[in-house]
Amino acid sequence: MHLVMPRPSTLKLPEIDLGDESIGERIARYRKKHGLTQVQLAKKMGLTQALISSYESGRLRLHAELLARFALALNVSTDTLLGLKADKKEKEFSLKVVRRMKRIDSLPTAQQKILLSTIDNFLKGVGS
Repeated sequence: MHLVMPRPSTLKLPEIDLGDESIGERIARYRKKHGLTQVQLAKKMGLTQALISSYESGRLRLHAELLARFALALNVSTDTLLGLKADKKEKEFSLKVVRRMKRIDSLPTAQQKILLSTIDNFLKGVGS
């Protein structure tokens, strides 16, 4: 008895909801969330900025190993990058804010307290 398998073009696969973002858009979002530029992510992964840009824009497709490398570099699961696992979208901070926060975090504790107190006082005035 010989089994005949349907051709791939005739298979009807069930649809899966991968969200509104492409994989590249999710990579870009997580890169920005971590305050990384394309150059910084490329250096971290041993790639070039042009490749990062090509993956983020969808000009190049990711293979499994590279998807895993992006997930490790961005500290997220491959399911999250693929859009299979819903992540809670939180307010994204601008790269400028993230960079400043990193600089503040690197200050000595006493200077952090002074600066944060100043920021708190300013925000109280704005909120009034």
